[in-house]
Amino acid sequence: MAMQGPIPVTFAQVFPHGCYTVGEVEPVKDFEASTNGRFVQARDKQTGELVWQIPVMDADPSLKAAQKTVAVKILSPTQPVAPASVAGLPFTPVEFDGLTVTPYVNGSGRLAYSIKARQMLAPRTNVKSTNNSKEAAA
Repeated sequence: MAMQGPIPVTFAQVFPHGCYTVGEVEPVKDFEASTNGRFVQARDKQTGELVWQIPVMDADPSLKAAQKTVAVKILSPTQPVAPASVAGLPFTPVEFDGLTVTPYVNGSGRLAYSIKARQMLAPRTNVKSTNNSKEAAA
């Protein structure tokens, strides 16, 4: 098969209903390089950049509870900062750019996906919806 490595995808393909942060950005541990008492942060095998992760909740209402929270890994030389919280919401909405997924078989023999991003940012406004609402108000 010609396709190897991470598969590029869009945010809308992975999180069509959006997603929300439910934890903090943390460094990912390199289990092979770390020793007892000495933490070594993981680096991406393709780019060599530091790997961070943040747990997010998928807003898809059809998902089962166990499927809602996933970790998104972010490749960045410095620790990414989550967007500012939104007044009135219990969780912070977030989007990711430069997404890739890598399929793998997990410990229980099931297909799973590792999700990586190049950037974390506040959700963009939907320009089309904004224009339609302005036209409707006029």
